[in-house]
Amino acid sequence: MPIILRLDRVMADRKMSLKELSERVGVANVNLSKLKTGKVSAIRFSTLEAICEVLDCQPGDILEYQRKED
Repeated sequence: MPIILRLDRVMADRKMSLKELSERVGVANVNLSKLKTGKVSAIRFSTLEAICEVLDCQPGDILEYQRKED
């Protein structure tokens, strides 16, 4: 997948656990865990907005596009 998720890195930088982020964002722990490990195919903008608000970051800090090499 050309989209790389960096949620775990940003959480570590903020010293925030998955449980705490889940509680503060209002999203189930299991759903954030799937997002953190890249096992999702979509994310709602409202969820992304809430994550960025809680982690005080930009979407680009969490998501990275990497071109596929031919």
